[in-house]
Amino acid sequence: MMNPPNPSAEADDVLFHGAERRETAYFMRRLYRQFLTTTSGGNVSRRLPDGNIAITASQSDKAEQSPENVGIVTPDGKNLTPELKLSIETGMHLAVYRVRPDVHAIVHAHPAAATFFSATDIPINMKLTAEAYAVAGPVIRIPYALMGSPELAELVAEHMKKCDCGLMDNHGVITLGKTLLAAFDKMELLECAAKQTLMGRSCPVRELTQEQLDELDRFAGRK
Repeated sequence: MMNPPNPSAEADDVLFHGAERRETAYFMRRLYRQFLTTTSGGNVSRRLPDGNIAITASQSDKAEQSPENVGIVTPDGKNLTPELKLSIETGMHLAVYRVRPDVHAIVHAHPAAATFFSATDIPINMKLTAEAYAVAGPVIRIPYALMGSPELAELVAEHMKKCDCGLMDNHGVITLGKTLLAAFDKMELLECAAKQTLMGRSCPVRELTQEQLDELDRFAGRK
């Protein structure tokens, strides 16, 4: 026999953004399962219906991320879940949300191949497949600054004003989207493109032509 609905529990779930925190935790676990980040690295956030931000907490096992380890923070940085230590990159996420009102989700991770390119002057070739170029688009380089610092937050926000994929020098990758799935998809495609770029260094490749790139830009709504 099913238990009757509990109006109080449902109200608490809405008040504390249970569904959104579950989704945020799920995508953090998915990043780890797909080898897109390490146990201690990376963070995921999303805008909430009330304007606040849900973000994964610091010092939590990414493989076992739970909704209880997803914090809630106001746009000006007030922690509404004081029992949790927020990610050191919370300021970076908030800075990006301030300059990109169209963005509702951010993924920051350390996928091995793409992060390797963050320590080189070689660009990731996004012109090898139509999917990578159409979905992830161009990738911008973001100069190095200490992780968790206000300087890094400012640099990332400034460079990501017109781009959804950023390669952070000697650090990692950041991707933006209207949903967590969209931001995750860009992260995964960027890592695939990085691996393909490495593969392409051992044999000749055929890049998309400028005409094809322009066509994909129109297809993706960038022109």
